[in-house]
Amino acid sequence: VEGMCVIQFTVEKDGSVKDAALVRDIGAGCGAESLRVVELMNKEGIKWIPGKQRGRAVRVRFTLPVKFKLQ
Repeated sequence: VEGMCVIQFTVEKDGSVKDAALVRDIGAGCGAESLRVVELMNKEGIKWIPGKQRGRAVRVRFTLPVKFKLQ
């Protein structure tokens, strides 16, 4: 199975991930695994850099493509 899954989520003001959703799936469990990894970032304490507007942190909607390729 090869292709690209797309995950959308919101990066909050503190850098945490919220409202992660699978937008495009290629099947065979790839989409579910991509979503699991993105949601795992909060549990592991991994933070994103939030967007900035006029020097203040703001929430940003982010679209993340995840490519799967066999070698």
